[in-house]
Amino acid sequence: MKNTNQQLAVIILAAGKGTRMQSDLPKVLHPIGGKPMVKRVIDIARKLGAQKIIPVIGYKYEMVQKALKEESVEFAFQLEQNGTGHAVNQCKKIMNNFTGNALILSGDVPLIGIETLSKLLQTHFKSGASATLLTADFEDPVGYGRVIRNFENTFEKIVEHKDASDEEREISEINAGIYVFDSQLLFELLPQVRNNNAQSEYYLPDVIPMIKSKKYKVAIEKTENISEIQGVNTIEQLEELDKIWRNK
Repeated sequence: MKNTNQQLAVIILAAGKGTRMQSDLPKVLHPIGGKPMVKRVIDIARKLGAQKIIPVIGYKYEMVQKALKEESVEFAFQLEQNGTGHAVNQCKKIMNNFTGNALILSGDVPLIGIETLSKLLQTHFKSGASATLLTADFEDPVGYGRVIRNFENTFEKIVEHKDASDEEREISEINAGIYVFDSQLLFELLPQVRNNNAQSEYYLPDVIPMIKSKKYKVAIEKTENISEIQGVNTIEQLEELDKIWRNK
């Protein structure tokens, strides 16, 4: 299934509460450079020329809808936090008749840049992949899923930190949590993802081995722009990224 259709839908994961933010404000509404994080991600989606932009909202979703009322987006709702795979699957109805590619971004990764995402999409199209993931080398990769390559230096698998062997933990290439998928294949396989893990959650990366087992291609785009893929989980991280944004 070589996907030559370059139509693009951008799904933005934005349902989280952000427990560690010590605030009742939905996490994605915290500002970077005076603008809610999620709006920065929507701006990027628009610059990429996305035909559809779908924020997946949950915690205090009315507040998020109100903050985004000027934006031409379609909302999907994840009212129970059951993992990233579950979040994306809430877009199934909206994506029903869409043929093209789905780019998955996070509303709390606000510094992701147009150049980095353009390279990711370019790699996806040129390689004829059905899934392409963004990776980076981290000096301290503790807590991140490691990207394991095979002897041909192409994608083999992702191993979560807690499941990794000592040898795998030595690997510094991490999964950035940003992906582009052939959208029809993605929504065909998502219902098959299981939640038999410590968190009982449905993880989006679990769809990638399924794609590989069907003999479709999985590609990798590695970025050196580390600050672009950093997420916000605490007030300290928010302040740090705000500082980076202002210095740019």
